[in-house]
Amino acid sequence: MKFDTVIIGGGLSGLVCGIRLLQQGQRCVIVSSGQSALHFSSGSFDLLNALPNGENVINPLSSINDLVEQAPKHPYSKIGKDNFEKLSSEAEQFFREIDVELTGTARKNHYRITPMGILKPTWLTMDGFATAESKDNLPWNKVSIFNITGFLDFYPQFIADEFLKTGTESDIHLFNLEALDQLRRNPSEMRSTNIARILDKNIEEVSRILNEKSGDSEAVIFPACIGLEASSLDKLRKLVKKPVVLIPTMPPSIAGIHTQQYLHDYFVKAGGVYMLGDSIRNADMQENHISKVYSFNHGDIPFTADNFVLATGSYFSQGLIATSDEIYEPVFNLDVSYSTDRKEWYNPKMFEQQGYHHYGVKTDDSFRGMYKEKVIQNLFVAGAILEGFDPIKEGSGAGVSILTSLSIARTILSNKERG
Repeated sequence: MKFDTVIIGGGLSGLVCGIRLLQQGQRCVIVSSGQSALHFSSGSFDLLNALPNGENVINPLSSINDLVEQAPKHPYSKIGKDNFEKLSSEAEQFFREIDVELTGTARKNHYRITPMGILKPTWLTMDGFATAESKDNLPWNKVSIFNITGFLDFYPQFIADEFLKTGTESDIHLFNLEALDQLRRNPSEMRSTNIARILDKNIEEVSRILNEKSGDSEAVIFPACIGLEASSLDKLRKLVKKPVVLIPTMPPSIAGIHTQQYLHDYFVKAGGVYMLGDSIRNADMQENHISKVYSFNHGDIPFTADNFVLATGSYFSQGLIATSDEIYEPVFNLDVSYSTDRKEWYNPKMFEQQGYHHYGVKTDDSFRGMYKEKVIQNLFVAGAILEGFDPIKEGSGAGVSILTSLSIARTILSNKERG
C-alpha cells in the first residue's frame, strides 16, 4: 500500500496533519488503534494558559519569549516565536476553512466554564459553549440552569455558587423525560452520550420545558449532553426563546466525540484513508530512513511512504509506556527523555507538577524523531507524545497537538517542493 504520508494515530494531531496534507494534494492514510483523547474534550482548545514557572498568561503571543527562556525543549520553543504566531493564526484559519465554528484568538485568552462552574482561560471554544471575556464577569445578570434528573456528571449548585461570585444570579431546574426512564434503571447508563441520543430525538419536548421554566432569565445554561446529531442543537436554539449555552460535563464528552467524528469524516471525504482498529507493529529502517511499516491487521503487507508521522498520544493512548524502571515508545523505540530516578517521575502531592508530564519523545527542531541519538530523516512526531511540556499545568495540550501537526505538514510539503 503506497501513500505519500502514513500517519500513526487518529486523534487531534493526526487528523489536523492529515487534513492539511490532503488539502495540498498528498495521499494520506491514518492508522488508528481506537478511541483518542478527543473523546474527553471540554469543548475548548487551550494554547497557553500559564508559563512553566506558573505565571498566568493573558496573551499567548506576547508570552512566547518567556516560555522559550524557561523551557528550551518545549515544542513551542522548537517552533520559535515567529512561527508560533504564524501557526496560531494558521490554525484559526484552518478550522474556519473546514467549517468548525470556534470563538477565540491567540492574542488574548478568553474564559471557558468548567463542569464545576469555575472560569478557566482558553484559546478556542466551540460554538454554543458558555464563555466570558473576564474571569470576574459573566455576560448575564440572571440565568436558568437546567439538569436532567439523575444525571450525576453535571453540578448545577456548584455552578450557581460560582456564578454568584461574579454577580450572576441563577435558578436551578431539574427535569425528566419519559424516554429517559429506561436509562435511569441503571445509574451507569446515565451518561452524556446515552442521554444525548434520547434528547436529540425529543428536541421539541426539551424546548417546551426550557421555555416554560426559564422565566425572566437572560439565558439557559444546559449540560453538554445534547447535540450528538449536529442539527439537534441548532433546532433547540431556534425553538427556545432565549440563548441556550452549554457547559461541559464530566467525560465522556459530546463535544469531543462530535469533533472527532467531524474531523474523521472530513478527512475521508477529502480522499484520506482511515484504518480504525489497527496498530503499527514494526518498521523497515536503513540509514536513519524509514521505507515501510507493518501493522497487526495487514501482516506482511507493508505501508510504504515518503514520510511517516507518529501521533499516538501519551500514556492514556499508549503512545508512551511506563514500566517500573523505564518509559519507552512502543512503535519505533524512539529515544525518550525521562529521569532514571523514579522518585522524580511523580510528586505525592496530586495537584502539584508531576515529572512524568514532561517526559516524551526526543526530536530535532523540525520534530523529526530520534533513534539512538540520530535523527530519522522522514519520521515526524506530533502532539502529546513530545518531550518538554506539561499540558495540564500549562494549559497547552491542544495547542501543542495542533501547532506541531501544522508545522510538520509545512515541512513535509516544503521538502516535496524542493524535490
